[in-house]
Amino acid sequence: MSVRGLEPGLKGERRIVVAESMTTAHAGGRRILTAPSMILEMELTAQDAVQPFLPAGHTTVGYEICIRHRRPTPVGESFTVTAELLEADGRRLHFKVEAHNAREKIGEGTLRRTIVRLGGLA
Repeated sequence: MSVRGLEPGLKGERRIVVAESMTTAHAGGRRILTAPSMILEMELTAQDAVQPFLPAGHTTVGYEICIRHRRPTPVGESFTVTAELLEADGRRLHFKVEAHNAREKIGEGTLRRTIVRLGGLA
């Protein structure tokens, strides 16, 4: 499957404010953003970047995640996630993702997603 417009360099971005439900305090101290919450936002950003180009009745699902969570971000603080499409090989999509708070890079890595027909997941 080749989808017009899904070309390397396509980018998505979103800004998120850390809600308490996205945090943990298991290490002591203030509540900070969890790695799974950061990764979810990376997945959603990649999805948002490509969804407008997909045929009707299609979406993407993730199948490989390679992420490094580098620094904490406390509840109430915002962070920005970017996703860049590195490769589109038929239905398979490869993304570079990064997350930054106001001070520094907090996460980085790659995601792989595949194009699927809605309802074809069961």
